[in-house]
Amino acid sequence: VQLQAFGGGLVQAGGSLRLSCAAREITFRFNAIGWYRQAPGKQREWVASIRVGGSTNYADSVKGRFTISRDHSKDTADLRIDTLKPEDTAVYYCQPVDLSDRPLGPWGQGTLVTVSS
Repeated sequence: VQLQAFGGGLVQAGGSLRLSCAAREITFRFNAIGWYRQAPGKQREWVASIRVGGSTNYADSVKGRFTISRDHSKDTADLRIDTLKPEDTAVYYCQPVDLSDRPLGPWGQGTLVTVSS
């Protein structure tokens, strides 16, 4: 399943942004979904996941500012980012993930978030 992330843009520090992830595959609704990001010059890192039942998990570095959610009726999974910081600047991706939050599929198109100070 290849997922597409969208909703990025240029935002001032302290602002908020909602990213969305969608797929036209029916298998989307049977997979946990994870969000990842890759900052310039850095390795891609996992930031959050949401299970089919709705339970969530976050990287320590984003707890309290990132909120992951999903809408089964629309086959979407969103990532809300509050109190944006310049270090949140990255390309954000979404992926089906396993129970250890490891990506399961090929990387789809990410969405660029740029935070200005």
